[in-house]
Amino acid sequence: MLLSNVKHGVPQGSILSPLFFLLYIKDLPAVVTAENAKLVLYADDNSLIITDPSPIEFADKYRFTNVNEQFRNNSLFLNFNKTAYLKFRTKNSQKLSSNIKLLNNQITNSTNTKFLGLTIEEMLSWKCHINQIKSRPSSACYASKVFTPLMSADILKMIYYSYVRSIITYGIILGGNSPHSTDIFKIQKWIIRNITKSRSWDSCRQLFKRLENLPLQTQYIFSVLLFVVKNKDLYTTNQEIHNITTRSNTNLHPPACNLTVF
Repeated sequence: MLLSNVKHGVPQGSILSPLFFLLYIKDLPAVVTAENAKLVLYADDNSLIITDPSPIEFADKYRFTNVNEQFRNNSLFLNFNKTAYLKFRTKNSQKLSSNIKLLNNQITNSTNTKFLGLTIEEMLSWKCHINQIKSRPSSACYASKVFTPLMSADILKMIYYSYVRSIITYGIILGGNSPHSTDIFKIQKWIIRNITKSRSWDSCRQLFKRLENLPLQTQYIFSVLLFVVKNKDLYTTNQEIHNITTRSNTNLHPPACNLTVF
């Protein structure tokens, strides 16, 4: 074991390292003063979300020198190999690349990025994320077929909840309604049939009920409902929109969505 004095920063593996690091970056959001810009922090993973109507002027308006200067003042350094920017766009919109440089380092334009275990794409189709996670349920599907004769249904059900369900339900309120999620649903049905020792052409409706498990689409609806119930303050009711007395006055007012931001 090699011991040395720490001149700056925090030693890796120390129980005080997370606390010291938070003290290092606690004032970082204060330097992001640009309009329509928001800094999202999670440990040492920093994401800057910017809304701008002009992709061409994007690189000129938002210089990140103040963020990098804050890093340097706290003896921190930006890892340019892990730094990229992602432009969200619609399917039919033209893809435009911006030339963004910081300290003579080119910041690359990426079509997708990982954020807290989710693969986010520029068009928010969730195709990449689903393709990346479906390999693990596929492995569990094969394992359930092999071990079904050797294990009871209760043990297989426990393995399913710990290894499969935790994967397919993470972030389900974001990508659960994607058309690409049908691949995950097919794998889920294969596993359910393997656990219950059913035939490949048997309907899974009663099998889900027997295992007290929710199909992927039903789990998506249930998760969205739970999110809405827990975050009612984020939504408005109909009576806040108009003064007309109706039976649906206390219902939540669904926000109008379109693809035009500006």
